[in-house]
Amino acid sequence: MTFDGVSIILVGLIFLWTGFVRTGLGFGGAALGLPLALLLGGTPLYWLPMIGIHLLFFSSLTLSKSIKQVDWQYLRHSLLWIIPPTLIGVAGLISLPDNVIIVFIYFITIFYALTWIFNQKITSHKSWVDKLLLLLGGYVAGTSLTGAPLIVAVYMRHVAKEYLRNTLFVLWFILVSIKMITFVIMSVTIEWEIALYLIPIAAIGHVIGLRSHDKIIANDQLFKKWIGLALLLISSLGLLKLFLS
Repeated sequence: MTFDGVSIILVGLIFLWTGFVRTGLGFGGAALGLPLALLLGGTPLYWLPMIGIHLLFFSSLTLSKSIKQVDWQYLRHSLLWIIPPTLIGVAGLISLPDNVIIVFIYFITIFYALTWIFNQKITSHKSWVDKLLLLLGGYVAGTSLTGAPLIVAVYMRHVAKEYLRNTLFVLWFILVSIKMITFVIMSVTIEWEIALYLIPIAAIGHVIGLRSHDKIIANDQLFKKWIGLALLLISSLGLLKLFLS
């Protein structure tokens, strides 16, 4: 994929946005950034390695200062349900046609968007629902790194608020590491240089997100409503572009 001047600026803004969301909400950098990147062009296998590199880098920075604020017990328990479907999802990402994965990403994004627009939270109150959401979230994470809202719905029920964001960062680090190792083994092209050039830009969003986290959480419903409207528009345009091409 080649970039002109305008595209370079747009890519920079997208990765600034993913950095902001990742620390502002504690999750969703890929879920809220990948649909934008795909609308610009390229395939999931082009963008996901770069998003993965950023997630590994910035989650390491965050955790280096707060590794003790992690609920290791629940993390270990949940990984038993998350990792197997994640591996299946990664296999699907590599083997299925790009258009199939892109349609899947846009439809799952539209689902998230509608739940946020109408303030319909994904919640769990029973053990079997927890397991189902972890299985689905693991599969979606393996396919597209956009399974965070499904997994977070379960983690919010079992992990104390002060441990939640850091525990999620450890989870994302583990899942992305699995995905990146698979990419290397399967000889997927990884644009390392572009990813590294984008780190300083994403760092700006990372810092803004850290400083805005408390305000975002305090206005969670309003923030998600506007983001949901934007995601619905972006995903609809992406599907229209795909079907007309």
